[in-house]
Amino acid sequence: LEHTIEQLDMVLLMSVNPGFGGQSFIPHTLEKLKTVRKLIDAHGLATRLEIDGGVKIDNIKEIASAGADTFVAGSAIFGAGKDDDPNRYDSILKALRESLLKA
Repeated sequence: LEHTIEQLDMVLLMSVNPGFGGQSFIPHTLEKLKTVRKLIDAHGLATRLEIDGGVKIDNIKEIASAGADTFVAGSAIFGAGKDDDPNRYDSILKALRESLLKA
């Protein structure tokens, strides 16, 4: 990344092993986030730093604090709540946003 960072609009870090949904967040990814965030900031860039995998209400604040500004949360949203609750997606998205505001 150091040689190409100025040419990138976004950097995506996978925080699970790619292949299937519902996996747990790999904690070591937080250090990778911090490293890439420092690189982006050192160059004064507006490059987006995206995290994909294991993003949930209980860890999104920590992920954001490590430097991510774009989040992929599949199972946290689509696997939550009861199928007969028409507001289940709204409530989980609201909870994710509230957690982010604390970062």
